[in-house]
Amino acid sequence: MHSMNHWGGSFEIHDPTTDDEHSRNMDLDRAALSRQQLDETQQSWLLGPQEAKKKDKYVDLGCMVVKRKVLKWAFYAALIAFVVIGVPIIIAKSIPKHKKAPPPPDRYTEALHKALMFFNAQKSGRLPKNNGVPWRGDSGLKDGSEETDVKGGLVGGYYDAGDNIKFHFPMAFSMTLLSWSVIEYSNKYKDIGEYDHVRELIKWGTDYLLKTFNSSATTITQIHSQVGGARNDSASPDDHYCWMRPEDMDYTRPVQTANSAPDLGGEVAAALAAASIVFRDDGAYSQKLLKGAATIYKFARDPGHRTPYSRGNPYIQPFYNSTGYWDEYMWSAAWLFYASGNKSYIQFATDPRLPKNAMAFLQIPDLGVFSWDNKLPGAQLLLTRLRLFLNPGYPYEESLSGYHNATGINMCMKLQRFNVFNFTPGGLIELNHGRPQPLQYAVNAAFLASLYADYLDAANIPGYYCGPYYFSADSLRSFATSQVNYILGDNPRKMSYVVGYGGNYPKHVHHRGASIPHNGVKYSCTGGWKWRDAKTANPNTITGAMVGGPDRFDRFSDSRPNYNYTEPTLAGNAGLVAALVSLTSTTSSAGVDTNTIFSAVPPLYPGSPPPPAPWKP
Repeated sequence: MHSMNHWGGSFEIHDPTTDDEHSRNMDLDRAALSRQQLDETQQSWLLGPQEAKKKDKYVDLGCMVVKRKVLKWAFYAALIAFVVIGVPIIIAKSIPKHKKAPPPPDRYTEALHKALMFFNAQKSGRLPKNNGVPWRGDSGLKDGSEETDVKGGLVGGYYDAGDNIKFHFPMAFSMTLLSWSVIEYSNKYKDIGEYDHVRELIKWGTDYLLKTFNSSATTITQIHSQVGGARNDSASPDDHYCWMRPEDMDYTRPVQTANSAPDLGGEVAAALAAASIVFRDDGAYSQKLLKGAATIYKFARDPGHRTPYSRGNPYIQPFYNSTGYWDEYMWSAAWLFYASGNKSYIQFATDPRLPKNAMAFLQIPDLGVFSWDNKLPGAQLLLTRLRLFLNPGYPYEESLSGYHNATGINMCMKLQRFNVFNFTPGGLIELNHGRPQPLQYAVNAAFLASLYADYLDAANIPGYYCGPYYFSADSLRSFATSQVNYILGDNPRKMSYVVGYGGNYPKHVHHRGASIPHNGVKYSCTGGWKWRDAKTANPNTITGAMVGGPDRFDRFSDSRPNYNYTEPTLAGNAGLVAALVSLTSTTSSAGVDTNTIFSAVPPLYPGSPPPPAPWKP
C-alpha cells in the first residue's frame, strides 16, 4: 500500500549469491589501498609540483604572542592616528596663546583698592618698608612712654582723622568693622588681591589695642582711652592748635586713662573677638586676641564701673562722646560667642532684659543708625544671622526673633518711600539730620543693607515685609548701591568724595600730613599754618580718603579749613571698605561665607520649654 520505508536505508533486494563476490572485491581493494599509501615525496613525483603552504609568523611580546601581520597593522593604525590627531594637537599647543583678559574691575573694586590705602596713610609708630605711602614716616615713637603699666609705651595704632590724635573708641570700632567684612567676604578679598593687605591693617590695629590694657591678666581696673588730644579753642601747642606732620610732632601728647569704660571696653572686646576669627589660621595669635577680649569684656561688664568712658573728659567728650553702653554689651557678647562658642555670651545677648535696656525694640529711628557710637543695628543683624542659619530655638528664640524683626524695620526705615529720613535732592540719605559728616553714616547703612540682602539670599528667603508691603532682597541692594554710587560721583556735582577715585575729587583735604610738603623741612607748630591756609591743592595725595561730604542740599566746599566738608575719618573709611567689598561683583565669589563665623559655635539643641503654670479654677 505504501512505498515509504519506515526503517530507513535503500529499497534494494539482498541477493545472497553476490556475497562472495563482494567479499573478494573488498579484499582486493585493501591490497590496492596498501600499495597506494605513498609518502609525500612520492606523491610529489607522481602529481608534479604543488604550491607551498604558507605558515603564519608570530612575534613574542613577552606578555602575549601575536601575529606579525596584526602587529604591523596596529603600528600603521597608530601612526595614522598620530598624524591625524596628535600632530594637529602639538601644533595647536605650540602656537602662542593670548589668554582672555579677566574682566576689568568694577567701580567698587577700583575704589576698594584705594580706600584700604587710607589706613596705610593713618598709621602711627614705626612703619614697615612696604607701607606704600612715600610721604609718611615713623611717628609717635614716644607715645605713652611715661605710662608705667605699658611696656614699650603706646606706640602704633592709627591717627583718627586730619589731626594726630589716637581716639581708641572709633579706632576699635573700625577694626571690628574691617574684621566683620573679612569674615563675611574673605573670598572676595582673596580674588581681588587684598586679603593679606586688609588682614595686615587689622593686625596693626589689634596689636595696638592689646597695649591699651593689661591683656595678659584676667582682671583689670583701667584702660587707656586716648593718646594726644586738644581742648576746644586751645591756644597752646596741642594736636589741634598745631599744624604739623606727625613725623615732626614735638609738643606734649597726654594719655587719657579710664577706670570705668563699659562702652569703650565693650567695643575693644568686640574688635579683639572679631579679629580672633579672622586670624584663626594663626592659633597662637587668635587665642591671644580672644583672651584679651574676655579680659576687657569682664572689665566692661563690671557693675561697679559703668560710667561712660567719655563723661566729663574735655579731651574726649566734645569729639567722641559715648551716649550709652548697652549696645556695646550686645555687640561684644555676640562677637565673643561667635569667637569662643561660650554659651554664657549668647545667653546674655538673648536675655530679654538686654534689648529692653538697649531700647532695641522701640522702633526709634535714630537707634537704627549704625555708627561708632551706636552699635545696636549692627548687633541686631549679627544676632539675626544666628537665627537665619542655625535657628537654635528655645530659649533663644524670643530675643532672636525680636532682633530679626527689628532688623527688618531698620531696613524699612532707610527706604525713601517711607519718609523716615530725609534725602538730599541728589539722593543721599541724611541719617544725621543734615549735620556735618553725613557720608560715614550712609556707607554704614549701605553695608548693613547689602549684607542683609546676602543673608536673605543665602537662607533662600526672597525678601522681607515693611508692614503690609513686601520687598525683595534686591531693594536693599538698590539702596546700598545708590548711596555708594552717590559717593563715587553719581551726584549733582559729579564729584567723587573718595580721594584719588575718578577725575574730580577733593584736592584740599583737611589733613596735616597730606597738606605739608614732604621736603625734609620741619615746620613748627604755627609754621605749618601757612599750609593749612594755602589755597593750593595738597602736595600729597591721601589716596582712598573719604571726606566728610556735602551738606543737605548737595553743596560741597573743597576747602581745607572747612573740616566739616573735607576731613576724613578712620571709622568713615572702615564703613566705606565694608560697603564696597559687599557690593563688588568683579570676583567669581558671590555672597557671604555662611559657615566660618560659626566654626567655634557648639550645637545649640532646642531645649524643652518650661511647663505651663498650674491651672487654677
